[in-house]
Amino acid sequence: MPRVRKGAARHQAKKRVLKAVKGHRGSAGRLYRLAKEAAVRAGVNAKTDRRRRKRDFRGLWITRLSAACRQRGIRYSEFIAGCKKANIALNRKMLSEIAIADPKGFDAIVESTKAAAKS
Repeated sequence: MPRVRKGAARHQAKKRVLKAVKGHRGSAGRLYRLAKEAAVRAGVNAKTDRRRRKRDFRGLWITRLSAACRQRGIRYSEFIAGCKKANIALNRKMLSEIAIADPKGFDAIVESTKAAAKS
């Protein structure tokens, strides 16, 4: 019995890998061996960056809140501590959206946190 070479299946696998790395620079987008390695690295980076995006957004919200608090004469850490004491159960995303979209509402939240922090 002659040995079987997986011609069509191998060709399809190579096409699948090369299609996945379409747009990569240089040999990584053209040569199969380098394309295979590039596809693996791309998958790893995609996973880590999905996690990283969450961290980046939290940092953005904290930066926005810090700036909004400074404009109102309170530090970010004091604001968050006051929110906890005043039982304001809004997350940082919602607080930063309120600070941008509804400044008067945010002023009210700041006043309640200042009052809670003093007592």
